[in-house]
Amino acid sequence: MHPGGLVAAGTPRQPSKRRTPVSQPGMADPHQLFDDTSSTQSRGYGAQRGPSSLGYPAASASPQAAFLADPVSNMAMAYGSSLAAQGKELVDKNIDRFIPVTKLKYYFAVDTMYVGKKLGLLFFPYLHQDWEVQYQQDTPVAPRFDVNAPDLYIPAMAFITYILVAGLALGTQDRFSPDLLGLQASSALAWLTLEVLAILLSLYLVTVNTDLTTIDLVAFLGYKYVGMIGGVLMGLLFGKIGYYLVLGWCCVSIFVFMIRTLRLKILADAAAEGIPVRGARNQLRMYLTMAVAAAQPLLMYWLTFHLVR
Repeated sequence: MHPGGLVAAGTPRQPSKRRTPVSQPGMADPHQLFDDTSSTQSRGYGAQRGPSSLGYPAASASPQAAFLADPVSNMAMAYGSSLAAQGKELVDKNIDRFIPVTKLKYYFAVDTMYVGKKLGLLFFPYLHQDWEVQYQQDTPVAPRFDVNAPDLYIPAMAFITYILVAGLALGTQDRFSPDLLGLQASSALAWLTLEVLAILLSLYLVTVNTDLTTIDLVAFLGYKYVGMIGGVLMGLLFGKIGYYLVLGWCCVSIFVFMIRTLRLKILADAAAEGIPVRGARNQLRMYLTMAVAAAQPLLMYWLTFHLVR
């Protein structure tokens, strides 16, 4: 019997030692499931790498540059620009036809000094002497240069503030609701619209040739919201007594302000036309001025009395 067989039977068999082949730099790892191609790709793209560090080949020319270099595309861009300019001009003309944007800019040309002087004039019109509107080459100067000029900034801000103060008054009385606040705003706006329409109809019936425009009427009629704000705030702070005192003062002030302002717009044209002071048409104009001025205190009370309890 071969000695090798005795050794295999008498002694435990040891595992055979297999020589693991050493991987060379150019050979793949035998235990790796997939080939590593990152080095190959980096070597393949390394020659084409551009300024960026991502390893992508740089494009020779962008599609935008190629499009702009085409003469047909240049003509299309020029034609599109001309169409856009014509469309903008058409829109501007239609907007100016229905909404006088240029005129509205005049009524908002105010500054801080003008607002302070105008508020003082609304509360204390008795101390003011010169009520004439200044003109420059047959055009009234901007409101910031003339305190007598009408503006829309104070009426607009006063209307918004009045709605906010009304909401505050309703909230302190546990009566606040969005519907009630909306009703308050819509009713104030409806009364303002009715006032403007009634005055325009009256001016037409009386045949008054005046430079008083619709925007001027909105501005003058919107000044009453300043006094309404003061009355409601004093009512919240001092109750009914404070409300009636401040609102009464503001009502008298706005009455005097409207008389002295509108008489220059309505009665001055009558004098320029040669109408006698005691004539029937002139008396109608005086009655119209008084009616417009007297309506302001009534509306101030009507829109605020329910806010103070």
